[in-house]
Amino acid sequence: MCLAVPVEVVALTGPGRALADMGGVRREIDVSLLDGLEVGDFVILHVGFALQKLDRVEAEKTLAILQQMAAQQQ
Repeated sequence: MCLAVPVEVVALTGPGRALADMGGVRREIDVSLLDGLEVGDFVILHVGFALQKLDRVEAEKTLAILQQMAAQQQ
């Protein structure tokens, strides 16, 4: 199953590249599909590519749901 998840942009590292935080795990991602990204923005990430911007409230709601689902799997 493929899953797109919200991540927070914590640094812009170069043209079309950014460092994203995923629940404390940081990873460089491709942001070349999006314009005007800033540090602190949330994006939907799928297989290493940021697909769209997401507002903070919606991102936090989605992350909370994903955390609940993960807790139920344990």
